[in-house]
Amino acid sequence: MASLPLQDRVAIVTGSSRGIGREIALHLASLGARLVINYTSNANQADSVAAEINNNQTTPRAITVRADVSDPDGVKSLFDSAEKTFNSPVHILVNSAGVLDAEYPTIANTSVESFDRIINVNARGAFLCAKEAANRLKRGGGGRIILLTSSQVAALKPGFGAYTASKAAVEAMTKILAKELKGTGITANCVAPGPIATEMFFHGKTEETVKKTEEESPFGRIGETKEISPVVGFLATDSAEWVNGQIIRVNGGYV
Repeated sequence: MASLPLQDRVAIVTGSSRGIGREIALHLASLGARLVINYTSNANQADSVAAEINNNQTTPRAITVRADVSDPDGVKSLFDSAEKTFNSPVHILVNSAGVLDAEYPTIANTSVESFDRIINVNARGAFLCAKEAANRLKRGGGGRIILLTSSQVAALKPGFGAYTASKAAVEAMTKILAKELKGTGITANCVAPGPIATEMFFHGKTEETVKKTEEESPFGRIGETKEISPVVGFLATDSAEWVNGQIIRVNGGYV
């Protein structure tokens, strides 16, 4: 029986207790990966994801680790826990943790506190995760850094100033990182979803705003988490070795 494309490879997925991160974790597990499910606040949701992966398994294939991606020690703990539990180097990092301001303020009305929080989690968090991964992922093949950004970087919609700036910074870092990792066999790419039906997307939006967003899509709808995870899954496999330093926008033609 042929082995799965990610058979026994170790993957860390940040922000994977819900939304896009949850779907990515479940998909990577279906490809054979062993998972670190990261969360910051809701242990029950994280435990639920791990339980779904570990169901009918003789040995656990998923663990949960609480960590704040904007904290260097927290990010280090994700890798330490993975290596200790699975007795293996980490092969794949997917950084899906992210926040935005659900008030959708203009730049003129964005508070310094909100700006700092968004930059701290989205840009600093991605930097810390990528930095740790660049130093600790398996060398010589199979090493994958996949950072979630946003199609807002291309759409440049009002109300997303700080959020878009934070994700644009991640895209710039990723392109440079891919070149700096020359000789390691590790690839670095971004997946940039458009509007996706998650709790974060709907929070703070009126029905009118949601309807308008649906109408902007050539498909006339909001995307689903299951439409993002296969792209991440592909990038995590050996088949994607020649895809490096790229920003892949997955948005149904939204932009």
